[in-house]
Amino acid sequence: MNRNILITLLCVFSLHTVWAEEGMWLPNLIGKTKIKEMQALGLKLSADDLYSVNQRSLKDAIVNFSGCTAEIISDAGLILTNHHCGYRQIQSHSSVEHDYLTNGFWAMNRGEELPNEGLSVKILISMEDVTEQMLEGIKPDMQDDKRKKLMLKNKEAIIKGATKANHYTASIESMYYANQYFLFTYEVFQDVRLVAAPPSSIGKFGGDTDNWMWPRHTGDFSMFRIYADSDNKPATYSKDNVPYKPKNSFTISTQGVQPGDFTMVYGYPGRTKEYITSDEVKYTESLSNPHKINLRTLRLEVMNSYQAKDPAVRIMYAAKNASCSNAWKKWQGETKGLRRLGVTKEKQEYESKFTAWAKANNKSEYIDLLPSLHKLYTELEPYQFALEYYNEAYRPIELLKVATSLKLKKADDIESARKSIKSFYKDYYLPIDIETTKRLMGEYSKNISVDFTPQVLIDNKDDISVWVDDLFANSVFSSEEKVLALLDKDVESINSIIESDPAYIVSKEFEAVYNGKLKEKVANINSRITQNYTLYMRGIMEMEPERVLYPDANSTLRIAFGTIEGFNAADAVHYAHQSTIEGIMEKDNPNIYDYDVPQKLRDIYNTKDYGRWEVDGTIPVAFIASNHTTGGNSGSPVINGNGELIGLNFDRCWESTMSDIRYDRDLCRNIAVDIRYVLFLVDKYAGAGYLLEEMKIK
Repeated sequence: MNRNILITLLCVFSLHTVWAEEGMWLPNLIGKTKIKEMQALGLKLSADDLYSVNQRSLKDAIVNFSGCTAEIISDAGLILTNHHCGYRQIQSHSSVEHDYLTNGFWAMNRGEELPNEGLSVKILISMEDVTEQMLEGIKPDMQDDKRKKLMLKNKEAIIKGATKANHYTASIESMYYANQYFLFTYEVFQDVRLVAAPPSSIGKFGGDTDNWMWPRHTGDFSMFRIYADSDNKPATYSKDNVPYKPKNSFTISTQGVQPGDFTMVYGYPGRTKEYITSDEVKYTESLSNPHKINLRTLRLEVMNSYQAKDPAVRIMYAAKNASCSNAWKKWQGETKGLRRLGVTKEKQEYESKFTAWAKANNKSEYIDLLPSLHKLYTELEPYQFALEYYNEAYRPIELLKVATSLKLKKADDIESARKSIKSFYKDYYLPIDIETTKRLMGEYSKNISVDFTPQVLIDNKDDISVWVDDLFANSVFSSEEKVLALLDKDVESINSIIESDPAYIVSKEFEAVYNGKLKEKVANINSRITQNYTLYMRGIMEMEPERVLYPDANSTLRIAFGTIEGFNAADAVHYAHQSTIEGIMEKDNPNIYDYDVPQKLRDIYNTKDYGRWEVDGTIPVAFIASNHTTGGNSGSPVINGNGELIGLNFDRCWESTMSDIRYDRDLCRNIAVDIRYVLFLVDKYAGAGYLLEEMKIK
């Protein structure tokens, strides 16, 4: 059957055209929801091959990696994730003398693999619908506080039962705005070691300029290894630990991709908001995003200027810069996409349809629902806006952050405080913090009502620069040496000095605004909004019983599927599905850090020494597909119809970042590193071919 005809048959028209590729689906329900559509597009596996608790399945090779996703690629616990997902670990091991960010890191044997304090990963054991257990004893007319207490009691009992007499952890997550609940049981591993990472000029090639863009030429990968005790159980780091033996690991396909090929992304997407009303869309595109973009632009300008001058500062602020810029650029694309698609108007039209349906069918519980939501959003807006400024303009100021983190309770706390202080100042540069504070406080003073502004900022709004200079000059926290000297005193003296420090006083004024005027108010209004969304979601299901709904992403394991395909980005602009090493060399510029290709890669390119990885005279680098992804899908395996690993998801095209709110099949494309580029770099660039020997490659 013609593919376009097939997709049309699979569509259901509702809020917008729902394509086969749209959605992030629960693995344990895939057999009931989407498996036939997936098989029609080219999947050769069964639902049990994807998810099972009774037999080995692909879910056993998927890893939750500290907010990202990773996949197991050998029977010796080797895992693959993005370079940017392992960035903090790579940075933590880096110094000017051992600059793994610039030069890369390649363990040439297991003895050279580096442990990472605080890093843990988890693997899903099972997921189970526990809606009935969670709602046991709940009455429709029950008061909200009693309902919450009973549900908490039910939740604790369910988790206790799931983790009794085993070493697992568990959590319960709601779906469809608390219309359904699922229990997730995990095995958590604490000994995870860095194995390999390309230099940033490969793993972060293109930097912020290329971030969220296509075509892309980034080798965004890193490798770690899970270690376990002698019984293959999770254990904290020990030299006696051994590589984990997984239930399953991926076979790697080097057959490549072609337009129309089936693809699947299996991972832990973070947050989406596909069912929000027009009120939140309008706020996002018209007020929230523009201001957050501006605040992060100011921060990035300061960091970039100082990082360009000093290699040590560049390393210090590498992870901070990357974290700041990622959402900054995403918000820009999201705003553009929402406006281009007219999502606010689209939502308003659907809401009118919903209310008309409720009236026509005498659904009294739904008739006034959307006006109620509109009223709540209007009430929320000034508080939410001030809260976002608190998060984006106050929290990034490092001096104020450290000032409130150090108060001690007993003498035994002093040594751990010393350790945390040394860790903090390792990646701290005073001039950046001073200039950032001046800019952010200026914006806060200009844009936030005095009702939500600390008195100290009101008093100094006419000369913020002088005030900030004085603040830093008189605070003990502006210097690591001063803080360490302070910690030589007794606890009572330490706390007394901290409490009189100007940075601590300013921080407490901001926190007083947050705790006294914002936190509870925002939480209260959002709680009422969520209650309305529970009802709204239920109403959508009643109005469109034929519509197969997927729950919003919430950092739980999901399956997305689609096909390899380019797209038309704008008038007369068409993007092909694959990029190659030629694109890297076209961008090569030794004068720009993010485009300075390593000389060794240049040499390989010039001699065309590609070995077994050569494809038609070149090396494939990245590809795009129509899988519905979001943050948290970073590092997710991109899988072909045979269940084999063909790529590593790491981004979305800028034109499609609005997909957290509105998926558009014509423009929404996820970006993946071609697995052949990963293998080529491990083999021909790094000379770490021994790693390939433990993989299953075909």
